[in-house]
Amino acid sequence: MKKLTLLGSTGSIGLNTLDVVRMFPEQFSIEALSCRSSIEQLIEQIREFHPKTVCVDKDEKAGELKQIFPNKEFVFGMQGLEKISTNPEADLVVSGIVGAAGLKPTFSALKAGKTVVLANKEPLVMAGELFMETAIKTGAKLLPADSEHNAIFQVLNNEPIESISRLILTASGGSLRDKPLNEFENITPAQALDHPNWEMGRKITIDSATMMNKGLEVIEAHWLFDTPVQNIQVVMHRESVIHSIVEFVDGSFLAQMGLPDMRVPLAYCLGWPKRLPLKIKRMDLISLKSLNFEEIDPKRFPCLAISITAAKQGGGAPAVLNGANETLVDSFLEEEINFLDISKNLHSVMQQFYKTISLNEVPSFLKHIRTIEDAVKADQWGREQAIRCMS
Repeated sequence: MKKLTLLGSTGSIGLNTLDVVRMFPEQFSIEALSCRSSIEQLIEQIREFHPKTVCVDKDEKAGELKQIFPNKEFVFGMQGLEKISTNPEADLVVSGIVGAAGLKPTFSALKAGKTVVLANKEPLVMAGELFMETAIKTGAKLLPADSEHNAIFQVLNNEPIESISRLILTASGGSLRDKPLNEFENITPAQALDHPNWEMGRKITIDSATMMNKGLEVIEAHWLFDTPVQNIQVVMHRESVIHSIVEFVDGSFLAQMGLPDMRVPLAYCLGWPKRLPLKIKRMDLISLKSLNFEEIDPKRFPCLAISITAAKQGGGAPAVLNGANETLVDSFLEEEINFLDISKNLHSVMQQFYKTISLNEVPSFLKHIRTIEDAVKADQWGREQAIRCMS
């Protein structure tokens, strides 16, 4: 039986992971859970899955939960997250915390030599080189659960990296793919959150609408599969049936297909190297009728080009990009800025970054990410610049 530590148990990734665990109680048990705010849902999970340790964000919450569950261990804050991430009893650490908050606990798991099911993009975006080097040093394994990277992981199946000619990531186009451009300024958060294909968390759904998620995925794929950024392409695929394609040096194209259900890539990682017989709806090829691919419209999705430029720049650029984007998306969801302000301000932040690194005296973390602290500083620099742009 595999023992799991689940970081972010009440979010979209956490709920889907627990659904897979629920299907296979004889194969998986929950060693630890973490949750930031959905405490009532967390209480239900504790009662159902019986974790030994639970992490919350505040000491007060830990104390309140201890009164309900006196036989459980409760920890809190970043120290608590790092404790459950390195727990020697856990066989797998599922990293499902949204945004930069997942950076430190995921890195701690890698340093401890854990097998990490990576479902959040930000750690590799912010500190990809450091993460991959650490995994090699400690023998840790990174299993990608993001649907696009999981598709590539399945397709490659131990193929040598040098056999890859190109990686092709598919994008649904998100909630606004057919919205007239002249209406973008008045788009509400509710409209942007109405994804046609996937049920996801709020932040990633907005990133899908701006196509920032694909930009972050390009950076992630670059590190996971040791592939140059210029050899990674993004295409629009409305059906979300083909999740990624690998073109090999001999001209062969191999794709992974499936219905848009995050339980599939998560189950592949949890069961790896074996597949789990999931009890889910299956794809009917006849009913599909057709699969369509389109070029990305740069006017509709300017965030993609901004991201790819940052990916090619490297150094602190992706971490700055991530921090600025998270800040801008939060502001849009709070209705403090309009939808177009996300890409406009992101462009301004990155232009300021490129101007800054051209100066003689530059903070070292903007040029090189050598430590987790460097990644955090670069991320924070991006956040501060985004706030300035919005003021």
